[in-house]
Amino acid sequence: MDFADIDPDRVQRLDEAALRGMTIAVWADLQPDQVAVYDPDGTPHSFGKTNARANRLVRLLRARGLVPGDAVALVCSNRVEFVEVLAATLRCGLRLTPVNWHLSADEIAYIIRDCEAKALIGEARVATLPQAASACEGPLLKLAIGGPIEGFEPYESAIAPFDGIDIPDPVLGNGMMYTSGTTGRPKGVHRPVPAVTPYATYLMRGYDPAISVQMCAGPAYHAAPLAFDVRAAMAGGVPLVFIDRWDSEGVLRTISERKVTHFHLVPIMFQRLLALPDAVKAKYPVDHVTFIIHGAAPCPPEVKRAMINWFGPVLTEYYAGSEGGAGFLIDSREWLSKPGSVGKRPALLQVRILDEAGNDLPNGQAGGIYQQMPPGGGFTYYKDETKTQASRVDDFFTMGDVGYFDEDDYLFLTGRNAETIISGGVNIYPQEIDNELVKHAAVADSATIGAPDDDWGEQVKAVILLNPGHEPSPALAEEILAFARASLASFKVPKSLDFVTELPRSEAGKIQRNKVRAPYWEGRARQI
Repeated sequence: MDFADIDPDRVQRLDEAALRGMTIAVWADLQPDQVAVYDPDGTPHSFGKTNARANRLVRLLRARGLVPGDAVALVCSNRVEFVEVLAATLRCGLRLTPVNWHLSADEIAYIIRDCEAKALIGEARVATLPQAASACEGPLLKLAIGGPIEGFEPYESAIAPFDGIDIPDPVLGNGMMYTSGTTGRPKGVHRPVPAVTPYATYLMRGYDPAISVQMCAGPAYHAAPLAFDVRAAMAGGVPLVFIDRWDSEGVLRTISERKVTHFHLVPIMFQRLLALPDAVKAKYPVDHVTFIIHGAAPCPPEVKRAMINWFGPVLTEYYAGSEGGAGFLIDSREWLSKPGSVGKRPALLQVRILDEAGNDLPNGQAGGIYQQMPPGGGFTYYKDETKTQASRVDDFFTMGDVGYFDEDDYLFLTGRNAETIISGGVNIYPQEIDNELVKHAAVADSATIGAPDDDWGEQVKAVILLNPGHEPSPALAEEILAFARASLASFKVPKSLDFVTELPRSEAGKIQRNKVRAPYWEGRARQI
């Protein structure tokens, strides 16, 4: 899109609407018949229809007693109702918590109770919902989408009696995501001040409502797909193509046939697409793709290079979390000059690298990454002041990541404090080791952990998932370790290596290192 062709009045109208949670209503007025959402089965839903149903839901929630500041829990897969609920809560001042619908009944119930939900909107496919809802005390409006749920009202019939015209008194709503964490219960990341993204952000990503198409291939209840796919499409006025389950050729076919231009992926998705046979890749042109954003997990440099070679220099990497961050971004051309980096030190907010004593470290030395909170825009872990304060140094916070700035002020991640291996009093960061091991042709993925060692406390162990065509053997294990010795300092080279057929991952694509580590420490009083 040529910036000279952009209507400044439209930009101002959209920015003003964003402050009231009404952006999708503007697009419903400008292009009511344009597709807003394609469900996973291909069913289209227009901006006009989606906006009207959001208004009906607002009126229902108000009629049932919900007021600004109240919470709504949404347990829903990738489907149009997710967008409707999000649009409704954004315009009536409610706090929305999307819940991972793959969790157990106890885990779902915990989040519903902890976020203090006054309404629960859930999908019939989630078999644990009746049990989860029954574990929640107090009055709770329960709406079922996609079919009946015991004890729930049908979503469709509940909203049907209400008017679909725009509400005259919108109030900007908020959201509260829950961190997955590695130990203990997840915590809500609460920001008292809702984040509002100006329309110019989407223009800079190349959004053009006439030709752009956004795809959401990850679960919308996660922070990154929610921000980069769902909310971006709603604010940018472009169709959102929902994918419900990962199928590598199916995703590639969707990108090609729907002419998808924008999408967010995590590195494991890159690897699965790259693993498709060349003949399959050749069937689906992708030259129309203009913007791929990725993050959530470190991406092996050779994987990223392969994606750039395939899709072109259209990849942008981000570094942030549910808690926010200073705003690290790096595009393909910049990354090729600094492979492995997540971006240059931001200009607006400061970032510090601190040692365990809280001292600032110079460039080149790895330590805890602390990012400055924006004025008035800080977060708290909901109802957990101890965890909130534990993450703070002055007005800086950490997500537990470890890294360093190079001589040119580019940030490189080396691991997480929660995952640090301590062997003989020396800190070893497992991600740095994994980044080298996955370069071996036989290795599909790696999760380096600290295994028990009676003398050293912990020893470095690599847990390896092999690529197809490679079989576990002592000879291959030694070959991989020899490969590691060529690039890693001796104390970082794994002392042992195990092969597995699967590595546990979160729905966001991150390896759950604690689950890999747990069997090795089972039955021991000490876990480090």
